[in-house]
Amino acid sequence: MEATVTRTGTEGKTWGGGNQPLKVSYGKMMMWFFILSDALTFSGFLASYGFARYKFSNSWPIADEVFNHFPFLHGVDAPMYYVALMTFILIFSSVTMVLAVDAGHNMKRGKVAIYMLLTIIGGIIFLGSQAWEWKNFIQGTYGAIETRGGNVLQVIDNDGHRVALDEFVVAAPKERIQHERTNGLWFTDEPTLARFTMDDVLAGFEANPNLLIRTQELTETGEKVILTRQASLAKLESEGIGVIEGANLQKNEYGNPLFGDFFFFITGFHGFHVLTGVLINIIIFFNVLIGTYERRGHYEMVEKVGLYWHFVDLVWVFVFTFFYLV
Repeated sequence: MEATVTRTGTEGKTWGGGNQPLKVSYGKMMMWFFILSDALTFSGFLASYGFARYKFSNSWPIADEVFNHFPFLHGVDAPMYYVALMTFILIFSSVTMVLAVDAGHNMKRGKVAIYMLLTIIGGIIFLGSQAWEWKNFIQGTYGAIETRGGNVLQVIDNDGHRVALDEFVVAAPKERIQHERTNGLWFTDEPTLARFTMDDVLAGFEANPNLLIRTQELTETGEKVILTRQASLAKLESEGIGVIEGANLQKNEYGNPLFGDFFFFITGFHGFHVLTGVLINIIIFFNVLIGTYERRGHYEMVEKVGLYWHFVDLVWVFVFTFFYLV
């Protein structure tokens, strides 16, 4: 038995969208396509991060110990406080963007300008905060000792508190000069020399009997393994080869180097999206001021950039969860 389909006029057609399918303009439809493709890109990055973390789960850095800085509170342990503040600022900028879109629907140019300006300020504050986080991550806080196997050893006191290398190591005078393009190697610069040698670290560690070594390996309860005093000295003497201060794409004083690689790449990629959004918002803000959209009779451009800004905020929620909370 065959089914009979009756089509009468435009309403009966299977596809009757014309130039605006689903009553969505071409510009907004293309923005949705871009958001979908970009979402798949971020999904691939975060999935890769998840696989790497699962593989090295017994040596992955503890986020509360890495992101524990707060501006103007030097030496205060404030785990995740500033990252939470950054997240709040970015989400609040999404709220002001919603208000800007709503004001545009009501053709209120003054309110659109105000809310767009607040959105831009929120984005700039977030970018500045992210740059500050990068600076602290790159410079490091305590320093660590690198082993022959590529792992890191961290120094703590008897109470389990981290101890910076500066607090017990005194650099001995040395004649070693860093090689630069002008005085050593051709067309290349040698990496910055560490402030301390292993001999300096061993001498300082032996002179302070209240110090212990903590490895990057984690116990079943998620805490790092702490060695006894005797085992700490033996570990330093047998496996220590140098000092690591901060993090880069090759080494990381907090633990597994892959953590730093993913952190720089994924947060940097997201930061690039935020920077792009801020620049586009600035352009649209000035167009609002000169009345461009008033003359067009609609503020659809504000709505389209609003979709992009909400996507950037949503992606940060996932990045925040993966890197800082889990």
